[in-house]
Amino acid sequence: MYVDNLNEYCRRIFKSSMNNFMCEIGENDLRKSAIIFSPHPDDETLGCGGTIIKKKRFDADVSIVILTDGSQSHSAFISRDELKFMRARNALAATHVLGVDENDVFFLEFENRKLYENFNSAVQKVKEILMDLQPEEIFIPYYKEPLFWSTDHLATTKVVLSALALSGLNTVINEYPIGFWGHWPWTSTLLQDVWKKSLYAWTSYLFSGLYMLKDFRFFVQINDVLEIKRAALFKYKTQMTRLFSNLNWPILEDVSNGEFLKCFFQDREVFRRYSFVKPAFIN
Repeated sequence: MYVDNLNEYCRRIFKSSMNNFMCEIGENDLRKSAIIFSPHPDDETLGCGGTIIKKKRFDADVSIVILTDGSQSHSAFISRDELKFMRARNALAATHVLGVDENDVFFLEFENRKLYENFNSAVQKVKEILMDLQPEEIFIPYYKEPLFWSTDHLATTKVVLSALALSGLNTVINEYPIGFWGHWPWTSTLLQDVWKKSLYAWTSYLFSGLYMLKDFRFFVQINDVLEIKRAALFKYKTQMTRLFSNLNWPILEDVSNGEFLKCFFQDREVFRRYSFVKPAFIN
């Protein structure tokens, strides 16, 4: 009980502090063309779903690039080929709800959890997309996404930044958190685990909250489109519902007793936002 109360108190303090120091991304920026790079089918909706909806309402050109096939999330229950097919189909249904045409959704189909092993190939494919679409904005996972969540998240960020450096494009980067919401104080289950461990583990979780205060200085207000975002996310049947009546089928609501999923239905989507300027070696 004490840990739960401490967690809730700290969560309110951190959230209030973040809200006081953030700047809202306005209409002019929402009108800009963008590519959302998603490590797996569903990350684009979790991290940027409300922002995508708002951009499309302002007639912005929005494309979504999903780098891996998501074929291992439930491979203990069904074949990887079947899961790959289901997640791609769910992605098209979800992005349709967000307002994105299926012709603007790209599947690079690298194997789930093996993006680092295909790093150079991924960089070349992303570079081709960047050169073709010339986006004004880029959305990628947060550069401090925890490795315990998925190596594909950090790999996606490094792939896109490497491709940008090679492309010579100047653009605005928006980094969005996914696994980072699994840190204290946003979820309490993991805090209880850390409480039993070392001082190093405890301080690492404390600093994760401080990183959020330092890095996430921009937001998009999404309270008016939250229900659309929710509807889009529920198109991911594999991630949101227990298929085949199997009680062991893991879903997002299982993570930290539902606290993790609630983080994506706050009234703001937050970003680490900065300008990317082409390196000097690019003519």
